[in-house]
Amino acid sequence: MAAAGDGPWLDDAAGRLVRPFTVSDGRTEPTVALDLISQVMATGVTPLGYLGPEHAQALDLCRAPVSVAEVAAHLKLPAVVTKVLLADLVDCGALTTKPPAFHHTPTDRSLLEAVLDGLRRQL
Repeated sequence: MAAAGDGPWLDDAAGRLVRPFTVSDGRTEPTVALDLISQVMATGVTPLGYLGPEHAQALDLCRAPVSVAEVAAHLKLPAVVTKVLLADLVDCGALTTKPPAFHHTPTDRSLLEAVLDGLRRQL
């Protein structure tokens, strides 16, 4: 088991020892509207003040455009917690966000066909 100052508290058998909502200080509502397929990208602006290690990890993942869902998967955090972290970074100017191209028509046929094609390529 990791010592208290050694980064995220992990246990090989139990996994993360810190509850995910502790990372967002219990907040469940991001200040910026983000969908799971919204794209986020670092702006190059250094955040002022202290941000937690998860914020730094998220910012590092966003050097190139990446979806909110991908960031959540890499951080191994629930999507709602990840959205709060990313919104913090948007609020301080360190990230920019772009809504998904199919934001108004999520059941658009071309979107569904693109997803199906992508899944087929993965198999």
